[in-house]
Amino acid sequence: MIETTRDALLGGRVMLDQPRARGLRAGLDAVLLAAAIPARPGDRVIEAGCGSGAAFLCLSARIPGVDILALEREPEMAALATANAQANGCVATIVEGDVADRALGGRLGAFRHGFANPPYWPGGTVPPEALRASATHEHGAALADWARFLAAAICIGGTATLILPTARFDAGIAALRGAGFGSLCLLPLAPRERVAAKRVLLQGRRGGRGPARVLPPFTLHGADHAFTAAAEAILREAGPLPM
Repeated sequence: MIETTRDALLGGRVMLDQPRARGLRAGLDAVLLAAAIPARPGDRVIEAGCGSGAAFLCLSARIPGVDILALEREPEMAALATANAQANGCVATIVEGDVADRALGGRLGAFRHGFANPPYWPGGTVPPEALRASATHEHGAALADWARFLAAAICIGGTATLILPTARFDAGIAALRGAGFGSLCLLPLAPRERVAAKRVLLQGRRGGRGPARVLPPFTLHGADHAFTAAAEAILREAGPLPM
């Protein structure tokens, strides 16, 4: 049984039961990832590795009417995501499965957009708890497997969006390109002005042939450590983060 806490996202638009354990808790990354999905009402969208459901719930709160399917390997987390979707009145289908099963992506149907906050570390010290380890370290599926899974599920012209530490943005770009995504766009997420970004958002279009782009950094905090007005619009008011 997972010990959980109840937390509010998007200024209370989303109420989330999530694990108390460090390494499994959703926060800024999930909200920013959801804000970057260029979906419209009625679009089919797939999330790979949904955890407790924070990202797809934020997307649903921002774009009512989006058709969501979320994949999660860990049964306990899939059950938590299902309960959170029901509690928030979000119509979403949660499927237990592994992105290492590339054929599964094709069987789930054609999606306009896909996104993930994948495990990103290929090595190093692995947390002793199994759920934490699966959330942060590649375990049976590398970034390339996540990109190939999304490519199998997303239609030509659709987008895939990842959020990653800056130390892994090169691997993320290689994974998306290797899976057939082009027109790549990188958005650095900077804690403050003139401070190096710690996270990046990567977005590619399946079959895209446009030039790669690096956008100006999106700054989260001002000099007083409070969120910037632009960040508040996303984190509190469910605004979009165009890429």
